[in-house]
Amino acid sequence: MSNIQQLNDLVIQVRRDILRMVHKVNSGHPGGSLGCAEFFVALYNDIMDINDGFDMDGKEEDLFFLSNGHICPVYYSVLARRGYFPVDELNTFRLIDSRLQGHPTTHEGLPGVRIASGSLGQGMSVALGAAQAKKLNGDSHLIYSLHGDGELQEGQNWEAIMYASAKKVDNLIATIDLNGKQIDGATDEVLPMGSVKQKFEAFGWDVVEITKGNDIEAILEGMAKAKSLTKKGKPVCVLLHTEMGNGVDFMMHTHAWHGKAPNDEQLASALSQNAETLGDY
Repeated sequence: MSNIQQLNDLVIQVRRDILRMVHKVNSGHPGGSLGCAEFFVALYNDIMDINDGFDMDGKEEDLFFLSNGHICPVYYSVLARRGYFPVDELNTFRLIDSRLQGHPTTHEGLPGVRIASGSLGQGMSVALGAAQAKKLNGDSHLIYSLHGDGELQEGQNWEAIMYASAKKVDNLIATIDLNGKQIDGATDEVLPMGSVKQKFEAFGWDVVEITKGNDIEAILEGMAKAKSLTKKGKPVCVLLHTEMGNGVDFMMHTHAWHGKAPNDEQLASALSQNAETLGDY
C-alpha cells in the first residue's frame, strides 16, 4: 500500500482504535500512541519488507522492535489492520487473559510481537542482537526499532549505541520519537539531553531528521533516505519529530495524556475529530 490517501485514512482509523481501546478499560497510553500513528502506518504498509504470515525467526524479512512498549495501542491497531490477527481482538485490550496486554509480551503468542517490551531502555540491545543475527545468517534484510526520547535517559541505551557503531552494525535503523514529553513533563525539564542529533553523531551514527513526523509523505521520504544509508559501515538513527496526542486537539501540546484514558465526553469529542474511515471493530 503506497497510496497516500489510503495511508492517511488508515491513520485516522488507527487513532479511533487507540482512543476506543484505552477508553473501554480506562487505562493505557494514548498520547504517544497517537503521536506515532503515521509512523507505524507507513512502516507496516509501505516501508518494511515483510512476509505473509508470522513466525518468531523472521528470516528473509525486515523486523521491527518496539522499545517504548507502553505505546502498544498503536502497535496493536496497526498489526491488526495489517492482518496479523483479527481486528475485533482489539476489543480485548488490557483484559484478563487477553493477548493484548498493557505492554507487549511474547508468551501469549500474539502474531507480530517478537519481544516483551516496556521496561525502558532495553529495545536497542535487542535490535542490535537481531541485526547481528541477520548478518551471521547472510540475511540482507533490515532491523527497525522505535524508542522514546525520554527513554534515552536510560543508560543502557548509550552502551548499545556505542556498541552499534564500534561493531559497524549497519543494517539497523533506530527511530527516536522526539515529542519532547514524558510522563512527568517536558524532557527538557525532567532531564535535559541537549542535542540528541549531536550525541548520536558523536557516537558514530548517521542521523536522518524528519521534522514533520506526523506527515506520511515526510516519513516516507525520510525513511527512504535512512534506508539508503544502511550497509555503509554505520548504524542509522532517525529523529522523528512528533506531537504527542496528535489528531485530538485537547491531547496535543501537553504531557497530560501520556498515560490517561479519556472519559465518555472526551472520547466523543476525540472521535468527532477523526471520522470513521475503514470501519470500527
